Amino acid sequence: MTPIRSYRDLDAWKLSMKLAEGCYRFTETFPQSELFGLAAHIRKSAVSIPSNVAEGHSRRSRVAFANFVGIAMGSLAELETQIELARRLGMGQEEDAVSLLESAGDVGRILHGLRSALVNRAAPESESRAQKAQ
Repeated sequence: MTPIRSYRDLDAWKLSMKLAEGCYRFTETFPQSELFGLAAHIRKSAVSIPSNVAEGHSRRSRVAFANFVGIAMGSLAELETQIELARRLGMGQEEDAVSLLESAGDVGRILHGLRSALVNRAAPESESRAQKAQ
């Protein structure tokens, strides 16, 4: 296993960056009228995912990192909703939307696992602080 030296080493960051790239390509064919509408929202949500993973990792606290991963998970849910709406409205290619939703599912599983690991590792640390305070 390669050591994690930077947020760039995290699978959650790598996969969510690929997802963001795909979202930018997906929205390139949207109607001009959606440039500041759904396309912008999709791009913003997509960029938010790896950005929050990076920011959380940079905080150097498991509790803070877990919180930022939770925020990334919220952005992912927004993104999935926006891609589904675009698909229903016939924007972009159907196969691209399906592929992005599959990738989003993969990112979601990675984020969930990362958050669980951070929360489970942080719990004993919090409990020991609480015991020392008593």
